[in-house]
Amino acid sequence: MRVFLDDMRTPPEGWTLVRWPDEAIALLEQGTVEELSLDHDLGDDDRGTGYDVILWIDRAVVERGFAPPIIRVHSANSSARQRMESGVAAIARLASQQHDRG
Repeated sequence: MRVFLDDMRTPPEGWTLVRWPDEAIALLEQGTVEELSLDHDLGDDDRGTGYDVILWIDRAVVERGFAPPIIRVHSANSSARQRMESGVAAIARLASQQHDRG
């Protein structure tokens, strides 16, 4: 499954659209997400941002050895995009370290 988190854009063909971080996380929990594309600004910061999904994945990798999907960032918010891409790189390092240990 390919998951596209965004509040305004139409997902590419073959991608499942979700509007909120909790929806993306629920699909990640099922273990069937192979690719994930994230926007940051979703229209209601009280409901969360794409960065919240990055934080959840990071925590899941550390705490329970979660195998992250391919993660892309498509946010137009340049500073948030940078922070999210740094988080993606950190997740990749953590997952690689866990794989090397396993």
